[in-house]
Amino acid sequence: MVLSKRLYIKTYGCQMNVYDSEKMEALLKPLGYAVTDAPESADMVILNTCHIREKATEKAYSDMGRMRELKNERQALGKDMIIAVAGCTAQAEGEQILNRAPYVDMVFGPQSYHLLPEMLAKATRSVEKGKGPGCGVLEVDFPEVPKFDFLPEPTEISGPSTFLAIQEGCDKFCHFCCVPYTRGAEYSRPVQDIFKEAKALVVKGAREITLLGQNVNAYHGEAPSNKGEWGLGELSRYLAEIEGLERIRYMTSHPRDVDEALIQAHRDVPQLMPFLHLPVQSGSDVILKAMNRRHTSQFYLDIIAKFRSVRPDIAFSSDFIVGYPGETDQDFEATLDLVRQVNFAQAYSFKYSPRPGTPAAALENQIDEKLKSERLQILQDLLREQQAHFNRNMIGKKLAILLEKVGRHQGQLIGRSPFLQSVHIKAPAQLLGEIVEVEITSGETNSLAAKLIAT
Repeated sequence: MVLSKRLYIKTYGCQMNVYDSEKMEALLKPLGYAVTDAPESADMVILNTCHIREKATEKAYSDMGRMRELKNERQALGKDMIIAVAGCTAQAEGEQILNRAPYVDMVFGPQSYHLLPEMLAKATRSVEKGKGPGCGVLEVDFPEVPKFDFLPEPTEISGPSTFLAIQEGCDKFCHFCCVPYTRGAEYSRPVQDIFKEAKALVVKGAREITLLGQNVNAYHGEAPSNKGEWGLGELSRYLAEIEGLERIRYMTSHPRDVDEALIQAHRDVPQLMPFLHLPVQSGSDVILKAMNRRHTSQFYLDIIAKFRSVRPDIAFSSDFIVGYPGETDQDFEATLDLVRQVNFAQAYSFKYSPRPGTPAAALENQIDEKLKSERLQILQDLLREQQAHFNRNMIGKKLAILLEKVGRHQGQLIGRSPFLQSVHIKAPAQLLGEIVEVEITSGETNSLAAKLIAT
């Protein structure tokens, strides 16, 4: 196959978008498209957007304007460029995008990218006929047939660690979140489909697979041999049977969907890494209720304790929203108290950002931006202190590291620890993709340094 066209994809936001971008690349390869890192040379640009925060959405619109300039430059040279906007912003603001950025040729949501070749054909015909702005292809419906039924099997992977989507959508309707409106209702892929794709990824060289879902531990897929439905715990045990699959991770989880089967899987399945991203959002029960999270801070702490009882070395990451409407000083202090009790290895924290169409955006008791910033700084200082302490405690320990990529310095490779820490070591390039034993020599806030242990 001659790959005579150039495709530039920019991915914003979550790991699910990374997975989606890889699938779009695979869908376009049979049409002659090869990926480029240079948008100015691209025949087609896809902006795979995120809608979770206002900043991400505005960044996407800014990039659309930049792509318009490149499109104009190419047209002046007698060439063209198809501009496509995909992802959650496309789903949420489809017609608005075509009105605000009429030079965009295609807008489609995350449930529609399996239709990409068909949409591209329509857009290309429209461009060739010289139709004016505002005539872009729009596809933001939620199809009755799951997109996963139409996606190509993996043909290549970018490294020894890769993603695999097992679940999509969310039925929780947290009041701050746009995911149920942009990704749709929860859908879980059949177990055998996941097993087949995971096996194909391992054949291509994957040593570690991260199972993805907007609410991944709500997974309830059709089990093999008509055995009903399996949850994430049972699925993890089954995938661990694949020879060559040495590490399994999953994200993102919801506290309410942690069950005993998943906890016991962390006890029994050595391939399940001792690291769990479990968003709590707030430590205040008042705010958690206002968010419609339907769990309490004590419920969350009890789950942490259950995981630690079966896997004492397990480490935790979380998400926090600061300045949710109505948050008082007392509510914020409750969040700090929860952070101190759990002692996180990593965490992500953000100021509350109103998302159009969500219940929280209509509340009148919004928090002043200056106060949000002050609280966020306090929380992030505490979280960084915990992360740095966790990393420093690794000094002198021996860990198994999956070497994933070449570092910036001569002879340097970068890998990930079982706890998802970035680890820098001096090692020969032929070890890339291998799991090696190292001794940690130093620990900074965001990474570790290590030396190979002679074998």
